[in-house]
Amino acid sequence: MNALSRRRFLIAGAATPILLAPAIVRARTVLPLARSTEGPFYPDVFPDDLDNDLVKVEGHVKRAGGEVLSFSGRVTDNAGKPIPGAMVEIWQADVNGRYIHTGERWSSGKPRDPDFQGYGKATVGQDGAYSFRTIRPVAYVGRCPHIHVKVHDPNGRGLTSQLYIAGDPRNGSDWIFNEMSDTEKVASSMALTRPSTGADWTAKIDLVVPWQG
Repeated sequence: MNALSRRRFLIAGAATPILLAPAIVRARTVLPLARSTEGPFYPDVFPDDLDNDLVKVEGHVKRAGGEVLSFSGRVTDNAGKPIPGAMVEIWQADVNGRYIHTGERWSSGKPRDPDFQGYGKATVGQDGAYSFRTIRPVAYVGRCPHIHVKVHDPNGRGLTSQLYIAGDPRNGSDWIFNEMSDTEKVASSMALTRPSTGADWTAKIDLVVPWQG
């Protein structure tokens, strides 16, 4: 191989990951979420406001503290087929690491943010699309940043999981995150990006259940 041919070969090789990136992204959307613990703080008393916007509580002037995260995607089976009528629940700690569960008392003494809804739900349409507006999850004692999620399909099947921030260095010290396989970690992680307007952060993640139909 002469010098010119070698150079062309190296350039083509260097470009390969860029060309393959869309295929990798598409493949990632059909990786089923890992089943995970519900944790001790699934709400025991639900807020009056139960919509998919956790940042703005009805009747409150202020929005929740923290950085706003808007994330969306589709609810699908493990063949990539949308699941119309599925219901998605999420719940998470507020900017101070506090859940809305009445028994939660171990967050370094910080007060709970009254302007954070703490829990929300959404029912998907024919295309399986869902969306939530919440805050970027925060770490607290013993846990890396995460959002709890439950997916229910119209046939009564359900999946409880947790969503993580892709590449967050605190993931490596989280025992629940480290119990997952590498594939499950990818399926349960959101790559956050900064949009030009609107939310502080956005993310796309398909919620794939480990069954078909």
